[in-house]
This record gives sequence, C-alpha cells and structure tokens, in this order.
Amino acid sequence: MTFIEYKALSPAEKVKYKVSEFFSRLPGLLGAFFASIGKFFKNLGLNFVAGAKGFGSRFANGDTATKVSYIVMGFGNFTRGQVGKGLVFLAAEIAYIIFMANFGLAYLNKFDTLGTVAQQQVKDPNSGRMVTVPGDNSMLILLYGTMTILITIVFIGIYIGNTKSAYECEQRIKAGKKSPTLKEEIDDLLDGKFHITMLSLPVLLISVFTILPLVFMVLIAFTNYDKAHTPPANLFKWVGLDTFRDVFKMSDGASKGYTFVELAKWTIVWAIFATFTNYIVGIILSLMINKKSIKFKTLWRTLFVITIAVPQFVSLLLMNQMLQDDGVVNVLLGYLGISPISFFNGTKLTARITVIVINMWVGVPYTILQTTGILMNIPEDLYESARIDGATPVVQFFEITLPYMLFVTTPYLIQTFVGNINNFNVIYLLTSGGPNKDASLYQAGETDILVTWLFKLTLDNNDYNTAAAVGILVFIVCATLSLITFNLSKSSRNEEEFS
Repeated sequence: MTFIEYKALSPAEKVKYKVSEFFSRLPGLLGAFFASIGKFFKNLGLNFVAGAKGFGSRFANGDTATKVSYIVMGFGNFTRGQVGKGLVFLAAEIAYIIFMANFGLAYLNKFDTLGTVAQQQVKDPNSGRMVTVPGDNSMLILLYGTMTILITIVFIGIYIGNTKSAYECEQRIKAGKKSPTLKEEIDDLLDGKFHITMLSLPVLLISVFTILPLVFMVLIAFTNYDKAHTPPANLFKWVGLDTFRDVFKMSDGASKGYTFVELAKWTIVWAIFATFTNYIVGIILSLMINKKSIKFKTLWRTLFVITIAVPQFVSLLLMNQMLQDDGVVNVLLGYLGISPISFFNGTKLTARITVIVINMWVGVPYTILQTTGILMNIPEDLYESARIDGATPVVQFFEITLPYMLFVTTPYLIQTFVGNINNFNVIYLLTSGGPNKDASLYQAGETDILVTWLFKLTLDNNDYNTAAAVGILVFIVCATLSLITFNLSKSSRNEEEFS
C-alpha cells in the first residue's frame, strides 16, 4: 500500500491495516529474534575460543615468572615490582581456596543429587524419646551450590586477568617501559577508569541480590520442589523438563495445563485493556485540561496528583470494601430501588470488567502526568495547518496527536504493558483472583493472572517448581513481546523524525 492510499483510509481502516501488517510481519520478526539469540551465543562461543587461545599463547610465550603466575597468582606482578597488585591477586587465590575447602566444595559435591540423606526420626537410647536427626537440606545445597558456581566463575575471570596482567607486565619490561605502580593504577581508577570504579559496587549488589536469586529460581523449575518434597523434612531432586511438561499437560479435573492456558489468555486481554484504556483516557483528559477554554487548569492537575499521592493499596482495599455484596455501593443501589450487583462474586465477565474499570481509576492519573508535558510540546503550527485544511478535532487527534504521542511514549507503553502482565496489586487486592467457580482451574480463580497464580502456587500450595516454571515462561513472553514491539515502532526505526 502506498503512502497516499494509506492516508486515504479512515482511522478504523488504518488501525485494521496496522494490526494486519503487524501479524503478517510477526513470523519474520520472531525468526529474526531467535536468529539474533543464536548469533549472540555463536559470538559468545567464538569469543570463548579466542580467549582460550590467548590464555594458552600467554603460557607458551611467557617467561618463567609468567608461567608461575598460572599456579601462584600475582607472582608475575611481584617479580616485576607490582607488589600491591600481586598481593591482590594472591589474596583472591587464597580466599577462594579457603572458601572452597571450608564451605563451597561440600555443597558442590552434592549439587548433582541435591542430597541423599533424608531427615530421620530415631529413638534416643538414653531418654527413650524420638529425636530428629538432620539430613541433607536440598534447598541449601541448591542455593549454596549455585552461589559457589557463580563465585567460581568470578574467580576464573580474576585468574585469567592475573595471567593477562603478568604477561602484559612482561611485555612492557621487554619494551623498556616501566610498569605502573599500585598508586598509579589507583589514580587511574579514580580518573581514566573512574566508570569501572563507580560501577563495581552496583554490579556486585546486582549479582548478589538479583542474579543469584534469579538463577536460583530458574534452577528450581528443573526440580520437584513442591509440597511433597519440602526441606528440611524431605529432599527434592532434579527432574529435568518434567515441570514444564506438567504446566502444558492437559488432564481431567483441575489441570495445570488448562489453568496456564486460560490464565495466559486472560492475562494478555487484561494487559491490553489495562494499558490502552489508561493510555487513551489519560490522553483525552490531558487534552481537555490543556484546552484554552478550560478554567482552573491548576486545580484539575492538582486533584490528579493528590490521587497519585494516596498509596495504591489503600485505594484498592477501599474499592474492595465499597464493591462487596453488602458494601456501600450496593446499599446505595438498594436505596435507589436498583437490584444489587455482585461485582466480585458474580459472573466471571462482571468481575473482569470491574477490575479493568477500577484499574483506570488508579492508573489514569499517571498517564495524565506522563502525557501533559508531551502534549504541550506538540507544535501548534501542525494544528493550525490542519484547521485551515478543514480537519475536524477527531481527525486532528488521529493524524497529529496520537501519532506524536505514540512516537514519544512507545517505550513507556511497552513498560506499562509488561507491568500490567505482572500487575499483582490490582488483581489480588480487589478480588484475590475470585470468583472461584471454575473447578477446572488448579489453585486459581477466574480473575487470576499468571503472576497472582504464581503467588498462590508458592504461598498457598508450596508448588515452588511449578511457580518457577510459570515465572520463566512469563519472562520469555514479556521479553519477546517487548523487543519485537519496540523494534517495530517508529521510536526505534526513525529516532530523528520528531526531533
């Protein structure tokens, strides 16, 4: 379709064309996405091979001091005057050996089985009472084993850096150059390499509090850690992909597979409506507030800011109480002679519509604040030209306002969409996932989304492995949709268009 033909379409036809274009390009985009993942791992492998060759060539071409550095870390730096740097490498090696000998190795040896000795109840020969004899704790073995592996990876990086530093120091001396002292290297870290110094602590904290828990969670998905295998009373073990098979397996009764599919469909529907209702309504309200004929603009903006100032969970719990079967809304309807409405305990459709509408109440003010500044920066000349050409306010909105807003706020929309897929507060605090009338759903209600189901699997049913598998699948869906959508948008392809 040419640009002129596209411009001749009505707004509804343009939306239809865009949607059909998106789905027609989706297979190719998915192929390119997974091809890029394959290319990443290919490049990673090539870099690893190149690094291994460099590691070997440094040993082959280095002198005795460099070769000794492969056994005694820091030796090559010691012998060439870099005592401080050599001490740092040697301290890292000693600390790693002590850690492995006293802690890490014990858990690493059991990592393949996650423990073989279960907790037992035995009779105490002295008192005649039954006492508990501790066994292996599978959860601690998995956690500390994972931590040991990550620490080992970091140590390998330091070890390779030690050999590289020794070889580079050797080459500088052969070239007649002086090796930098510890003070000079510290000064460099506070000047030329200051970015490394500043990023070191955040990277360390992210590794400890983000990467380690994420890896631990991912590994749980490949075990049978559930309510029947809860440590320390019971052991759990590796089961490979069995947990993922259970998530997709359809069976009679309350099925995990049926529940996952149904909740996944509702999660996507919920995320779409929760995102775009807030977005469109927020833009419309922003336009209304910014109109020249509207008075008390500051008052309206202040009211919306005050709405945001109230903690979201307070608003949601208040709405939950107001919309109960015996809540204030139904009492008021009774006074007006209107039959009470079961907002949360009635039909599935009623409950789902209710949570979408209430989400607008708590979400629209954020959109208004996000979009007000952008709307004020749209060139007035565009609207003036459109009015001269006879464009109606509706045409101006779809041809000027909405395209400009989408261009600027596409990353925000993607973030909001992903946030709504994981929007635990609105669903759980309003309905707790209810109503619970579909007996085919496993540990879930009709308004549960995947993240609230994950919470219930963990807290109420101790199905940690299933919850971990669901979490991984949610991450894959969110990451794929985010990357594809952003790469399709003008924000990614035409960065300078609105500059």
